[in-house]
Amino acid sequence: MSEIPDISVNLRDDAPDPGTDERFMRVALDLAHLAFEADEVPVGAVVVHGGRIIGRGFNQRQTLKDPTAHAEMIALSAAAESVGDWRLERCTLYVTLEPCPMCAGAIVLARVPRLVFGTADLKGGACGSLYSIPTDPRLNHRVETVSGVLRDDCAAVLRAFFGRQRSLGKK
Repeated sequence: MSEIPDISVNLRDDAPDPGTDERFMRVALDLAHLAFEADEVPVGAVVVHGGRIIGRGFNQRQTLKDPTAHAEMIALSAAAESVGDWRLERCTLYVTLEPCPMCAGAIVLARVPRLVFGTADLKGGACGSLYSIPTDPRLNHRVETVSGVLRDDCAAVLRAFFGRQRSLGKK
């Protein structure tokens, strides 16, 4: 796995507010830009516990030749390693793009209580767009979900990436 730079902030996350959400989303956006530079779909994610980032990730599917190397999966794994437990209770996951079904399932399984994402994924989103996995009452854990934090900035990096891909004739 590629080394992820320590892009950290140390903020309190006890009482989430829009300002706190925006600050942590900006860190996730910085990671999305690293993915862009690596020619990966530009999605970044951070896991926050007690105001501290304990896990970070950006998409690395191409780099690692791994279909599961999504930003959220990498950030969740790093956070679990950081706390020494797969249960990420009292954490918030910030991600620039609405999670897919795989990532939404992992968020539920990790017992993350709060998810904040930037822009919706109308073609593959599983947190309100196509499916609502984190809030499905049939599951044993539900996740408070906040959408639209820095929506325009998160969408802009994706538009720029896919525009570049199209201009280069890539899929």
